[in-house]
Parts: sequence; C-alpha cells; structure tokens
Amino acid sequence: MALERTLSIIKPDATRRDLTGRINARFEESGLRVIAQRRLRLTREQAEVFYAVHKERSFFGDLCGFMCSGPVVVQVLEGEDAIKANREIMGATNPANADDGTIRKEFGESVEANSVHGSDSPETAAWEIAYFFCTMDIVG
Repeated sequence: MALERTLSIIKPDATRRDLTGRINARFEESGLRVIAQRRLRLTREQAEVFYAVHKERSFFGDLCGFMCSGPVVVQVLEGEDAIKANREIMGATNPANADDGTIRKEFGESVEANSVHGSDSPETAAWEIAYFFCTMDIVG
C-alpha cells in the first residue's frame, strides 16, 4: 500500500443540506485525513476548466451549471491508497447503483447531484489538487 493524496469535492446538493460534517466523518472513519479544505463557489469558467475532460459529452453544460449552483467544499484527502479508498467510500456515480453504506447511496439525489466527486487516478489527483490548492495550503 502507498500513502496517496486525492481531491474530494462535496457538491452543491450536499452543502445545501449541510452534509459536509457527516461526509467528512465517513472519510475520517475510513482512515483518510482531510489535509486541506476550502469552501467556495465555482464560477462557470472554473467549472468548465475543471471538467474539460467531459467537454464533448452531452451532460457537460448541465454538470458545469450544477457545480456553479451553490457552494462546494474542495479538499485534499490523504491515506493509504487514498484514491481507491475514496472511490469505494463514495460509491457508484449513480446513487441507485451504489452499494449500501456509501456516501452516494445515502446522500446522493441523482447521477448529477450525487453529493461528492473524487479523483480517479494518481495523474488526475495531482492535476485536480493543483487546480484548487498550492503546496502551502496542504498540511499533512
């Protein structure tokens, strides 16, 4: 196992329902540490840059609009195999298909409003973390 860092975003549907603490508790109970955190409201431009990998997909516009619809909490999680661990804690993208006990199963409202985002690879995690945080912001 390797100590890794991954980006997590608590999405507008979850911040609207004041779920940040409950979601963070899930991460911490699973052995992940929150080592950087910021609450912000994305601009349309920031969302479009962040989700540029999906630019050609039909849901791109709706996704960016949703991510700008309210505050989000961006954070860096650290732990053993953090990327894989976070993805297991989050559950499947569609809450209807997520396993019981996962964040998306318990808190997600839809495929888009599924409460959380997490990096899918070490390369993506490095880019996503650098998009929101400078090294001074990350305290391990």
